[in-house]
Amino acid sequence: MSEIKNAEKLVEILHKNCKLSLEQVAAIAEMSLEEAGAAIDALEKSGVIMGYGAVVNWDKLPSAKDKVTAYIELKVTPQRSNGFNRLAEQIYQYPEVKSMNLMSGSYDFGITVEGDNIKDISLFVSEHLAPMDCVLSTATHFVLKCFKEDGVIFTNTAEDDREVITL
Repeated sequence: MSEIKNAEKLVEILHKNCKLSLEQVAAIAEMSLEEAGAAIDALEKSGVIMGYGAVVNWDKLPSAKDKVTAYIELKVTPQRSNGFNRLAEQIYQYPEVKSMNLMSGSYDFGITVEGDNIKDISLFVSEHLAPMDCVLSTATHFVLKCFKEDGVIFTNTAEDDREVITL
């Protein structure tokens, strides 16, 4: 298996379940323990693997009842000689910003933000994003319910197998 194929295989394995032991990862990837360990270290150092985490259904936690997620569409004027990069750096530094992407289509940036309530997100948009000189418009969409995140389905779709009784 080539180095690139090994790297892709390891990334896929770890992305699906980062809790696996190195021994398990090596066995699944059909690599020696030393090869797998060295390859994972190289992937971390090169910035391919940026971190490890869990896919969490925040709605199941009692403390997360007031947590609000929103997707913000942002239309901007790119800055001369820096394009979108400098503006992106200014925006993604805010702790409310969980992800930020340059988009094709009718808006330039897609931003995922989190706050304790709708007012916090509204204030973030009105006090931090909207006043920026290069921001032309914003559109905020609040998440009402999450059904699937990073390939993991959150809803229980098991059918009700109870028999219907009519009188």
